[in-house]
Amino acid sequence: MLIDDFLNYLRYERNYSDYTIGAYSKDLDQFQRYVREHREGVFDPGEIDSDFVRSWIVSLMDEKLSPVSVNRKLSALKSFFKFLMKRGIVSANPLRLVNGPKTKKPLPYFIKDSELEALLDGDGFDEDFEGVRNRLVIEMLYDTGMRRSELIGIRNVDVDFEAMQVKVTGKRNKQRLIPFAEGLKNLMLAYTEVRDREVETSSEWFLVRKNGNQLSTGIVYNIVKKQLSEIPMLAKRSPHVLRHSFATSMLNNGAELNAVKDLLGHSSLASTSVYTHTTFEELKKVYHAHPRAKKEGGYYGR
Repeated sequence: MLIDDFLNYLRYERNYSDYTIGAYSKDLDQFQRYVREHREGVFDPGEIDSDFVRSWIVSLMDEKLSPVSVNRKLSALKSFFKFLMKRGIVSANPLRLVNGPKTKKPLPYFIKDSELEALLDGDGFDEDFEGVRNRLVIEMLYDTGMRRSELIGIRNVDVDFEAMQVKVTGKRNKQRLIPFAEGLKNLMLAYTEVRDREVETSSEWFLVRKNGNQLSTGIVYNIVKKQLSEIPMLAKRSPHVLRHSFATSMLNNGAELNAVKDLLGHSSLASTSVYTHTTFEELKKVYHAHPRAKKEGGYYGR
């Protein structure tokens, strides 16, 4: 009953998505079952303390759940107890002093410049409207670092060919201008020529389907996944990989961190600095190929 009340609160007062509510429901039901198994069938949140929550964490780790999954479950449980405190059902949140397992944050995946250039200069794209558009989708994501949602949100009026810049709307409706180079400008002009000739229905959107409707994030994802599948040994094939590749390439070629931050639309340097770790990892790999690095006692051999 309490869990149902909490889920209704998330749905109707906090406007959480059905997906998030489903995940919360699953995690809380799992915790409730654990409590009943160890408390003679009784689920009384007021009797739950920090030690009991920690015992649940241990049981989850014993089941080989990843730290990410365990922390997600703890987040759901913490929100549930905050809700109970607001309703006066419990006097304290037992998760206040509970820390989840540490997670090793993975470095962003990125594609080497040479691999992307081979893909974009190759013959893996058709010459019809969709082929020209799909090539442009890959080019714009890689050449500008914009997000998938920002890409599909570009209107015709947002593109300034003379100034060679495009206006995008990012997270929390923040707008920014992103410059583009002559090569991308030519591809964009070539696309608009084909689009205006072959797409019968005019649209305010820059990137469209054959029927003139705005591209969806799903279509963009499928375009990127299909094209990046031509690059062997690539672990991830998503639009965000192209964003990561843009940032990594910019930093590897001497761009200032603050400049990359502004181009990506990050609100703080903390989000951008993860790419400096990526470039440093690349430097280490390059150094390992140096004959001096292979000698015992070399810096990276320590």
